[in-house]
Amino acid sequence: MKSSRRKVILTGGGTVGHVMLNKLLIPEFISRDVEPVYIGSKEGIEKEMITPTSARYHPISSGKLRRYLSFENMKDVFKVAKGIIDARRVLKKEGAEFIFSKGGFVSVPVVLAAKSLNTPVYIHESDLTPGLANKISTKFATKCFVTFEKTMDYLPADKTEFLGPVIREELLEGDAETGRAITGFTADKPVLLFMGGSLGAGSINRFIRENLDDLTADHQIIHLCGQGNADESLNGHENYIQFEFAGEELAHLMKIADAVIGRSGANAIYELLLNKKPMILIPLPLSQSRGDQIENAGYFSEQGFAEVIQEEDLTLHEFREKMDTINRNRQAIMRRMEQYDGGFRPAALVEMLLNEEEVQ
Repeated sequence: MKSSRRKVILTGGGTVGHVMLNKLLIPEFISRDVEPVYIGSKEGIEKEMITPTSARYHPISSGKLRRYLSFENMKDVFKVAKGIIDARRVLKKEGAEFIFSKGGFVSVPVVLAAKSLNTPVYIHESDLTPGLANKISTKFATKCFVTFEKTMDYLPADKTEFLGPVIREELLEGDAETGRAITGFTADKPVLLFMGGSLGAGSINRFIRENLDDLTADHQIIHLCGQGNADESLNGHENYIQFEFAGEELAHLMKIADAVIGRSGANAIYELLLNKKPMILIPLPLSQSRGDQIENAGYFSEQGFAEVIQEEDLTLHEFREKMDTINRNRQAIMRRMEQYDGGFRPAALVEMLLNEEEVQ
């Protein structure tokens, strides 16, 4: 017997950026007596992130979508087809009011299954240019919300709406005293926060470790190195502390940072902007991505919020030049950041989605 409680289906996977927003929405739906159900891949990062939450998780078959010719495409056609069948079965069983998709390969079968059942689909695209999954899915969606206004140039005008970034509200509530207590750092020396991101932190980790004595000569370094990437031989190094991952403490670490260095996923860099943190962005190279982080970083640089170092140019000399530029222009950077008044809270997005569905 089906529950009489309202339900929504969330989907998206492949990277933390495709999952984090959905994870933030789960408690917001629950607080409104709406049951969130998640459809993801069988072994992707979304399963790891969502399984511990209160959302019931349904794994489906999924294949990778490629922009180039590959024999693997033939096999993945069958995986996607199987995924559509799997997703249809879940949608019919759950009877959700609508789908909210964050993109990634696993979302496409879910969106196609929803279209075949006339279930409304709402999509969120974080990056400046839409990924292939969202480009396909938007054709079958009710509406696509975007983080950057420019993204509307790449999607159907009648289905696209500018929303702005959806941010983790708790990141705005950091406490400097708590941050210094966690790190053991003082207020007498500037603090740099290095964040590797969910993909490919290896180059940033190597840069820090190869230049640690130089970096810590005039800075205190917080290093988020990624799960399984800690170097225990560096524990106890003066003016340096490493964390594999930062959860609740991230807001406090960010609070004491004078600048943040990291990748350029859209959600992360907007959170730095809203925290008024000057940044050096090191986007994932084309060899590891479709170029979305390079585009995001370029946009933030044009707005005067960030300096950019391409991964292949990451040297101590280049880093020092970018830090010198930030320090010379810090007041101007902060003024530009102060003028930015954006950011959507997860609670507001949930209310908007529920209201959208009532209007349909």
